[in-house]
Amino acid sequence: MSDSTDRETLITESLVTAFKPLMTADPHGFRTKFRKMAADPFAFYRGSACIFYADMEALTDAWADESTARVWIHGDLHAENFGTYMSSTGSLTFDINDFDEAYLGHFSWDLRRFVASLALMCWQKALPEEAVRSLARTYLTSYLDQVDSYASDDGDDFALRLDNTTGTIQRVLQAARSARRTDLLDAMTTTEDFQRHFRDGPLTRRLGDGEHATVLEAFEQYLTTIPETVKSSREVFYSVKDIVGSTGFGIGSAGLPAYNVLIEGYNEAQENDIVLSIKQGNIAAPSRVVTDERVREYFKHDGHRTVISQRSLQVHTDTFLGYTTIDGVGFVVDELSPYKLDLRWGELTEPSEIEPVLKDLGRATAKIHCASDQDSDQDLVPFQTEEAIIKVVAGRRDEFIADIIDFSVGYAARVRADHALFIEAFRENRIAGVAST
Repeated sequence: MSDSTDRETLITESLVTAFKPLMTADPHGFRTKFRKMAADPFAFYRGSACIFYADMEALTDAWADESTARVWIHGDLHAENFGTYMSSTGSLTFDINDFDEAYLGHFSWDLRRFVASLALMCWQKALPEEAVRSLARTYLTSYLDQVDSYASDDGDDFALRLDNTTGTIQRVLQAARSARRTDLLDAMTTTEDFQRHFRDGPLTRRLGDGEHATVLEAFEQYLTTIPETVKSSREVFYSVKDIVGSTGFGIGSAGLPAYNVLIEGYNEAQENDIVLSIKQGNIAAPSRVVTDERVREYFKHDGHRTVISQRSLQVHTDTFLGYTTIDGVGFVVDELSPYKLDLRWGELTEPSEIEPVLKDLGRATAKIHCASDQDSDQDLVPFQTEEAIIKVVAGRRDEFIADIIDFSVGYAARVRADHALFIEAFRENRIAGVAST
């Protein structure tokens, strides 16, 4: 077979292996997912973490030793997985988001995946390779500087907030600050006879009595997973007002069963109602190549893994974050918050506009790696991550940065070629399990 035929086989087999159960459950949903992935190389990259990790399994990683190969990682770190959230302390925070693929693995995997996404995005902005390499160096230098800061005890409380950011990141935070809960509620719900409930529409479905009872039971189970330190003791809080089935999540969530739950908020005022999402947890892409049984057995299910990962990687997580099971399958519960706003790259076109953003993203990446070690609540990483990373790059900092950049620029070119192969395989119905047109 030709090299392109071999590569197409790896692409299609990786996708089918990763998504076969969901394809079976919702073949037309996956056709829509793949249509979105076909839009451009970056969209393809976002939806195909499984291919990236198939390649990582075959990669010799000079920066992985006994410790740095078992760091808690985001797992799907790319340029569009950053945004705002309201922390449990009430502070608007800019951070990495979307922890569906979080797992333990090589710390360099997150960096390679992010810089490759940066190279793809910059290619689509027609920036020259020299500019891409300079921007990547800015991100990686900022990352290593923040790791050093953790090692010197200066970074322990680090978070990107309104009081310590400028430029693009602060504008995203200010936009999130201006959001109103009532706008989200008006878009998703309506009020009749003084009772609020979800609007009917193409993205929602009403539940039969049996399914409604099952989800309500799962909700009660979820309440036991909220840490007591953030759980509200108000009598009216968490009272369920309505439940619907839900669709319409992003590229990575096609086929995953999901529900929206409307609950009473801080008091009985209508404007304080809260919408929670209950979404089935997905198998983390890195877990397909990290076969450590101690790691695998640590988690009850993928809903539990996602929540424990987010609590380990993110400072002061969302008050409503928790997990549950439905028919023995793990689900993640989180608020559909009006204060969650993603970083948008459309208006950032020149290297001078992108560079300061990358400095903050490098710091945020170092934070998730260094906050989830022996100082956190979990015991899967029983060492100081910052010390392990500093040790493995000691005296080789420039070599480390050059290696990540060279790999990532080359990998972005591979993704562009993979995207073309994926489109041809999809068009010609060579991806098993996807509904034909």
